[in-house]
Amino acid sequence: MEYSKLISVTGLPGLFELIASKSDGAIVRSLDDKSTKFVSSRVHNFSHLESIEVYTESDNVNLVDVFHAMQNSKESLPGDKDASAVKKYFEKVYPAMDFERVYTSDMKKMIKWFDVLQKNDIEIKLTEEEQEAENEEVLPEVKETEEITQEETPVIEAAEPKKAKAAKAKKTEPAEAKEEAETDSEPKAAKKKAAKK
Repeated sequence: MEYSKLISVTGLPGLFELIASKSDGAIVRSLDDKSTKFVSSRVHNFSHLESIEVYTESDNVNLVDVFHAMQNSKESLPGDKDASAVKKYFEKVYPAMDFERVYTSDMKKMIKWFDVLQKNDIEIKLTEEEQEAENEEVLPEVKETEEITQEETPVIEAAEPKKAKAAKAKKTEPAEAKEEAETDSEPKAAKKKAAKK
């Protein structure tokens, strides 16, 4: 199961794997009891875990960053019913979090979600970097083909006028030669007449 396919659904506890999207909702599988069901988008909202960000004292961070801090921490997870214990946990694990804008209910969700991810052995990582690497490999090939077609097109277009010019040149050569011959012959005839006189 991939982290990129995981979603949260408003009004439903836990996390879900997105199996299929439909125009009026989605088919999802619960990570808790592994049950599969259709969830209507008219009643519920879906949030991809990859798209969730957390307020900090500076810039927002992706939820993955908070989960990684939780993974690397030696602090044990608090019970999600004790609000003060939950806040103290995140003050130690992720002190940069903006505790005025991140509600206790959100922190409790993070603890529940993290626990579910651990139980299902899901690797917590974003897929954006992998996709960018794949795109970089594909894009140069596309650019090369575009450059080739751009270079070939002018050559094809330029070849036709050259042939037309060559044909015109052949047609005009005899006429020009006749004119030159006529102009050259006139002075010679005039010279002969002058010599007779």
